[in-house]
Amino acid sequence: MCLLSHFIHTASTISGIPISSYIHYFPIKLHLFCTFPVIFPVFNQDPIMAGGGFVDAHGGARAEYYEYNITWYFIFATVVAALGGSLFGYDLGVSGGVTSMDHFLKEFFHEVYKRKQEHLKETDYCKYDNQLLTLFTSSLYFAALLSTFVASHVTRNKGRRASILVGAVSFFLGAILNAFAQNLAMLIIGRCLLGVGIGFGNQTVPLYLSEMAPAKVRGAVNQLFQLTTTLGIFIANFVNNATEKHPKGWRLSLGLATIPALLMFVGGLFLPETPNSLVEQGRLAEGRKVLERVRGTTKVEAEFQDLIEASEAAKAIKHPFRNLLKRKNRPQLVIGALGIPAFQQLTGMNSVLFYAPVIFQSLGFGSAASLWSSTITTGSLVLGALISMALVDKLGRRAFFLEAGFEMICCMVAVAVTLALNFGQGVALSKGIGIFLVVIISLFVLAFGRSWGPLGWLVPSEIFPLETRSAGQSMVVCVNMLFTALIAQCFLVSLCHLRYGIFLVFGGFILIMTLFIYFLLPETKQVPIEEIHLLWQNHWFWKRYCDHDDQLQQVERKL
Repeated sequence: MCLLSHFIHTASTISGIPISSYIHYFPIKLHLFCTFPVIFPVFNQDPIMAGGGFVDAHGGARAEYYEYNITWYFIFATVVAALGGSLFGYDLGVSGGVTSMDHFLKEFFHEVYKRKQEHLKETDYCKYDNQLLTLFTSSLYFAALLSTFVASHVTRNKGRRASILVGAVSFFLGAILNAFAQNLAMLIIGRCLLGVGIGFGNQTVPLYLSEMAPAKVRGAVNQLFQLTTTLGIFIANFVNNATEKHPKGWRLSLGLATIPALLMFVGGLFLPETPNSLVEQGRLAEGRKVLERVRGTTKVEAEFQDLIEASEAAKAIKHPFRNLLKRKNRPQLVIGALGIPAFQQLTGMNSVLFYAPVIFQSLGFGSAASLWSSTITTGSLVLGALISMALVDKLGRRAFFLEAGFEMICCMVAVAVTLALNFGQGVALSKGIGIFLVVIISLFVLAFGRSWGPLGWLVPSEIFPLETRSAGQSMVVCVNMLFTALIAQCFLVSLCHLRYGIFLVFGGFILIMTLFIYFLLPETKQVPIEEIHLLWQNHWFWKRYCDHDDQLQQVERKL
């Protein structure tokens, strides 16, 4: 048995969290596939009750009656849908590399190219400070921000699958336009089309994965999105390494973004709609049929009844965005729609990913060395995603947030102190200092990759009730892209003026967000997605916002 499979075997056991109903431990016949060791540990097993993590004693929970098997149908659906993360990841990885390529800069940003050549072997915080260059990166995220509201309408009324297909088509067209760009305007328009694709994909894919997954493995399944994102970044760095010396290599780097888009579109044609969405659209018979196929059992009455009741509540909501502002939805609004997506970007991680080659060149690394250094750091991101997928449903969301938060603060302080003592004097950094910076940044990326990276998408996608889930996920993407775009646009100028202080600023943000998680986020591991709302009723702070009538209804259901 491979090591990762062993981790998952451990993670798949019933949690020790207290529950109100005893749940019998069914014998598990494990057929571990090392190709999918982290996500799909149990195949063709006896039906498992999915409510081991949480049953509320005061009403509403049917989780102890949920049953499921892991089927090939389920594996196909989640793997294909997760390809949406590769769109986001490939662009994150390729855009930073392309903006450090001499041939690309010479053709579109000659002023930056000239400044770079004048300081080729010097450390210079301001070498890449150019607002048009950062607009090339951030225009995508402004487009994604706006498109997510359209995506919300499509996702709720036409289904999750429709949004996935629209996102794939838009991303494909943007990649084609960028690959054949003749001027800056074509580049920006292409970036905007890429942004629309990412807006649709990021709005829909985490939601799709959370709705398709059984509660017991929802954390690992949802993090397929983060895994494909990190693999996209990792592959993009190798593509940049291979193309950077060719005069037209940047065109190939940008054009290869068509491949994940094409795979996502073709696979999306065969994707099933989620049972939650089918029930929400009133297609009950079809919804039950898909639920039975996804769960691998006909004993889905308890879960299906929860879907129907959640759908009835959803249909009563005519204005889901307005409903998000109601008092009873305050926890989801503050934590899921505003706090976590904003804080995910305020870690400074995407700035490191955008500009890793640029940062390393600014630190005195050569062009090729900077690309390889950024490849090493993105490899840490992939490793972090695998660690999180293996353990998040055992250790929980809070543990990763808090532990990694402390580690990230230490890394940001270490980078800032090193740069304050050794950087910005117009001379190249020593080899030892350079290696130390690569190691520290890699540790920072590893910590982010197992915490704020995957959990920044997982937690928001699982805490919204069905009636506001699509609108809530749109807010998540909107806030995430807004802060991504602002930081992308401001990072290089901030690096120029604040110098090493920018890393202390990010460290301060990470301290604040770690305290935010500690005090305000309850543990959501193994809680069925339609029963997450019960957590707020027992939280020391959020219980004051819970609707008393809703609590009475939950008691009546239990009785």
